Amino acid sequence: MAYSQDLRDRVINAVVRDGMSRRAAAARFQVSESAAIKWLERWERMGSRTTAKMGGYLRPKLEPHQDFLASLRSETAGIALQALCDRLLIERGVKADTSMMSRFFRRIGVTFKKDDRRA
Repeated sequence: MAYSQDLRDRVINAVVRDGMSRRAAAARFQVSESAAIKWLERWERMGSRTTAKMGGYLRPKLEPHQDFLASLRSETAGIALQALCDRLLIERGVKADTSMMSRFFRRIGVTFKKDDRRA
């Protein structure tokens, strides 16, 4: 549950200005003790009363290696995802697993289909 900035300020002020304990301020303003403790820790550590940034966009780890992976795929027809992961680790020092590799290729529009001829 997101709390208002006004409530955060009142809890912090109760502790800093009025000398209340964090738990007492939490009880007074009916917020969880852990929330009050975390707000005060953030204020002491960073001087900030605002919420910490949540979530956000993370650039895909494999995106900078797109050209490398595409060239590997084109030079070796039918290369397995695990083999791509192994080559990426050996040649670029980037650790990836098969599910990450699969999501990366799906995102750029490449799918790996099983071929009955190889069975």
